[in-house]
Parts: sequence; C-alpha cells; structure tokens
Amino acid sequence: MTLVSMTPLAALPSPTTAVWQLGPVPLRAYALCIVAGIVVACLVTEHRLRQRGVAPGAVLDIAVWAVPTGIIGARIYHVVTSPEKYFGTGGDPWKAFAIWEGGLGIWGAVAGGAVGAWIAARQLGIPLTVVADALAPGLPLAQAVGRLGNWFNNELYGGRTTLPWGLEIHRMDPDNPGHALRDDANQPILEPGLYHPTFAYEALWNLGVAGLVFALDRRFKLGRGRAFALYVMGYTAGRFWIELMRSDEANHILGLRLNVWTAGLVFLGALIYFLRVRGPREYLIPLDAPAAVPATDGAGSDVSQVDLAATGKGSPTAPPAGYLVVDEEQFTAYRESGVLPDAPGAPPADDRDTGPDAGDPDTDDRPTDVDDRPAGADSGDEPAGVDRPAGAAGRSADRDS
Repeated sequence: MTLVSMTPLAALPSPTTAVWQLGPVPLRAYALCIVAGIVVACLVTEHRLRQRGVAPGAVLDIAVWAVPTGIIGARIYHVVTSPEKYFGTGGDPWKAFAIWEGGLGIWGAVAGGAVGAWIAARQLGIPLTVVADALAPGLPLAQAVGRLGNWFNNELYGGRTTLPWGLEIHRMDPDNPGHALRDDANQPILEPGLYHPTFAYEALWNLGVAGLVFALDRRFKLGRGRAFALYVMGYTAGRFWIELMRSDEANHILGLRLNVWTAGLVFLGALIYFLRVRGPREYLIPLDAPAAVPATDGAGSDVSQVDLAATGKGSPTAPPAGYLVVDEEQFTAYRESGVLPDAPGAPPADDRDTGPDAGDPDTDDRPTDVDDRPAGADSGDEPAGVDRPAGAAGRSADRDS
C-alpha cells in the first residue's frame, strides 16, 4: 500500500469563522442555528396543536416559558457533568454563566423545556401530553438544524477516517473565539487527517426520527404523550452509537462516556412509558368557544375557525378560558355541528363509548342523559356562558387561574 492510496480523494470542509461582528454585536453561528431550530419546532408544533383544537398562537405562549427554561436546563446539565472546567484546578466559576462560549446539554434542555412547557400548559389549560405529542416531530427537526452550529464551531467530531465524507477540522484560536488559528502565512491551521462528522450523523438521524414519529403518529394516532416517548426512544437510540464514535473530551463512567449512560437510561424510561401508557389521541374543545363553523374540507380543517359574528363579542386572539378534553369522535362531531359534546343539539352520548370504563359490561347501563341525574345535581365548575350540562362526555383540562 502506497502513501498515495491512503490519501483521501475527497473531504468535507469546515468553516474557519463561527462569529461575525455586526458593529459591536457578535453574531454567533451556533446561536443562529439554535434560533432557527426553535423557529422550525414552533411552526411544526403550532400546526399540530391547531389540528388538535388548540387556539392559534398558543405555541408562542408555551415558547416564552419553554425556551428560557430549556436553555437554563441545558447549561446546568453541561456544568454539572463537566465541573472541572469551572470548579477544578485553574477553572473559573464565573465562566459557568458564559453561555455564549458554548456548552449546552440536550438532556438538560429537554428537562428544562418540559418544566417551562408544563407551566405554560397549566396557564393555558392544555394537558402537557397534548403539547408533548404536538412537539414530538418538531423537536428532532430543531435538533438537526441546531447541529449545524457544531459544524461552524469545528466541534463534536469522531475519530480519524479515510471515508470520502471525512471532515477537515481547524484548530480554533483560544484568544479569538469563533475563529481558526492561523500560521505565519495567515492560513488556517488544520488538524492532521480527516474525522467522522458525528454532528452530521446525528443531524441525519434526527431527520429520520422526525419522519418516523410523523409517520407512526399519523398511522396509529398516538396520544397520552406516546408520540413524544417515541421521539425520545428514537433519538436516544441514535445518540447511543453516535456517542461511542465521538473523540472530543468527555467524562467517563466505567470506561464509557457519560452521555452513553444517559442515552441508555433515558431510552429505557421512554420505552417503559410507551409500553405502559395507553389511550386515544387527545383533542381539545374551547369551553367558552362560540359556535364553530362546520368543517367542509376534511380532516385538515382548523377547529379554531369560529363564527364571531354569531356572538357579537370576543376577540379572535383572546385565549380560551379552558379546554374540554375529548376523543376524535367527539372532536369530529363538534367540528361538524359546532355544538359542545352533550350540549343541546349534540350527537347523543349513547352513541359514544369513550369513558375510562368503555367496554365494561358492568358500567354500560349507567345513566348518560342529563334527565336521569338526581334532581338538584350541580354542574360543577363550568365557565359562565357555556350551556353544557354536567355528565358531558370528555373532561376539563386543568388550568391555573
């Protein structure tokens, strides 16, 4: 074998600059990729939330909470799992707050974002599982876009390779972050050889996970957070083998990178949840919604279209006071008739078998009509202006006032 035969005929280049100055403001490629990924996730989630009956613009209210808490969680995970950089010998504790210098962990981002999404969902009266399932295919798309930032930063690469898609890696200047180190001739200095572009492998894997979640969710109409659990399983399965390829610095436990253990444990947790949790996909009907315009274009219709002229009041941008959680059959009936389930004029409740005891012969003979209820029974916590008897099919979503 000659030296020429060992020389790769092709290679993937890497950028020499990851930061640009717009006057006094630095524009960081990594930050721009993260923002672009967030926008993609929001667009996908907004579309899927509206398909499930959520009012327009809810994703922005959720993002206001989820994005900051996600970033905080991502940074906390990075600092906790790499403490020597900040609290070890020669470390600077204040650097733990220098998020612009890089260092975000996806595991902390998902956990922190989930906390923020839960807070927002409680305020909006939307079950967190509905938000999670709507986000499920959008999150891996966002991660795929965000991984381009690692390419700009010349980071998250694997071991040496001679494959045609081997990646050139520049030595970055520690005194000029975001720029490649240059030699006396002002040429960027490359690390010797080519490397596996593991960030690109993960980006491609994430695109596949997004397609898988979208296809299976469309086929089986997953609910109760199972679409999100499917995303978690798909992502962690890929992250497991990709982490084994990476050669950048990381803490190890029993000879394996910390993120390998994290990916395996999170996968098992998501698998258990996916197998144990059952239930149909959840749809939402605004409790204080005016009559809906009957759908005419099939399953793609948007339930958020309402006849405001019929009520003479209200704002199309005002969020609902809360939501009624129903199944697909009830949701379809509402879209076609504009009448809340079990309200006057709604399809008979006898035709629907959606409660927790559905199919149980010992409970099928229980009364479902409002006339069969004891006299004086109270309707509960229904908002003012909603003429909906107690015992209605579906359940009201929790909401913090």
